[in-house]
Amino acid sequence: MTIKTPVSQESFRDKLTTVDATGKRAWVYSKKIKGRLFNYRRWVAVFLMLLFYTGPFIKIHGDPIMLFDFLQRKFIIFGITFWPQDFHLILISFITLIVFVTLFTVIFGRIFCGWVCPQTIFMEFLFRQIEYVIEGDRAAQRRRDKGPMNLDKFWRKSIKHVVFYFISFITAITFLSYLIGFDQVKHFLLNDPIGHWGGFAGLFAFAGAFYFIFAFFREQVCTIACPYGRLQSVLVDKKTILVAYDYKRGEPRGPLRLQTTANTGDCVNCNSCVVVCPTGIDIRNGTQMECVNCTACMDACDAVMSKINKPKGLIRYDSEVGISTGKHSIFNTRSIAYSAVLTLLLIFLASLFMFRGNFEVTILRASGSMYQNFGSDSLSNIYTFNLVNKTNGTIDVVFQIESLPGRIQYIGDHSAVEKGKMGNGTFLVILPTQALHSSQTTFQIGLYSEGVLIETQESSFVGPSSLD
Repeated sequence: MTIKTPVSQESFRDKLTTVDATGKRAWVYSKKIKGRLFNYRRWVAVFLMLLFYTGPFIKIHGDPIMLFDFLQRKFIIFGITFWPQDFHLILISFITLIVFVTLFTVIFGRIFCGWVCPQTIFMEFLFRQIEYVIEGDRAAQRRRDKGPMNLDKFWRKSIKHVVFYFISFITAITFLSYLIGFDQVKHFLLNDPIGHWGGFAGLFAFAGAFYFIFAFFREQVCTIACPYGRLQSVLVDKKTILVAYDYKRGEPRGPLRLQTTANTGDCVNCNSCVVVCPTGIDIRNGTQMECVNCTACMDACDAVMSKINKPKGLIRYDSEVGISTGKHSIFNTRSIAYSAVLTLLLIFLASLFMFRGNFEVTILRASGSMYQNFGSDSLSNIYTFNLVNKTNGTIDVVFQIESLPGRIQYIGDHSAVEKGKMGNGTFLVILPTQALHSSQTTFQIGLYSEGVLIETQESSFVGPSSLD
């Protein structure tokens, strides 16, 4: 006698929908979707893509709106320039962003993935739409892929991949412009390609990566590579608002012809929610790691409910508690705790920005240098300075000795520092011998711009040991 082991209702969680029983890739063919939420997402996607592709050309006070120049250690975010000296601001901002994303996920799940994630935006509203135009909808794509190679299949595939790579190349140029600036990209593209082979290598590497992701890897970025989806298991709870199937209303499922004769729920088991899913899951199985909350199943189900004169919202934004009890509350201990931490971080970050100076200056006595006799009654020490101009205009800073009689003499040119630039130089501090009372004297150096005292720094002056 053979005993059959019952299949667990949760067995779908044991494997990815993009992998078949043999371990091979199961290609996802999602059906073209229309609907109210899709239209909203499309407007958001168009806005974000326009912002991305035009970002390198948008300038504030002559600087790009966004720049992440790791080589020059210069970062511009919405017109604000950050230097290595501002690392603490970047770190606190990053921590604040993580806490915000955590709080947002606890309350709203992966709504970020479905609405503003770059992977979803480019895949669903650019590359997949081009695929629909060239290869047709879900059924036509599956039929063509299963069939033998012929002229129709060859030219459609060829055109699709040429277009995909062209868009990937343009995207790579844009992405590289955020790293080194569009002017630099344009320079090595048009003027000296051979002399900038490193830039070209990076450009083609980015283009190849984008092409591979959107032409082949596709939804597996969300289900395999992205760590954010894995965080759901520790961030999502029964009060989290997700794209959810109302099992109390929909079960038991049954075809439309049995709706009036059998005790069935509103779900007619049409599988419309499954065929439109970009990750290939069945939302009726409950919350799953692969779900990116893209709302495609919501639009598909609402369309079916409208056709059979049933209320919309069988699949909707809701929580497990909301579906099972009808009570809706997004507040729990975790969300309140994260909100408190986020509030404190925002207050702290705002205070750091409020007290962030327009200049960053470092004055150091030259390492290993000794005092020098300067005339018959004075001594001199040599100092180096480094000045970062964080303002939107050119500045000319003058150094003056504040606490002792003496003067400063510059060595070499002392030119103005342009906006967003770093300047450095060397000067001598000359003090009369009678003003020194020990071999190491502390004094103040004032920084003036247009006659206004900006900052005061303390330094030390080395004299002869006979003064001790």
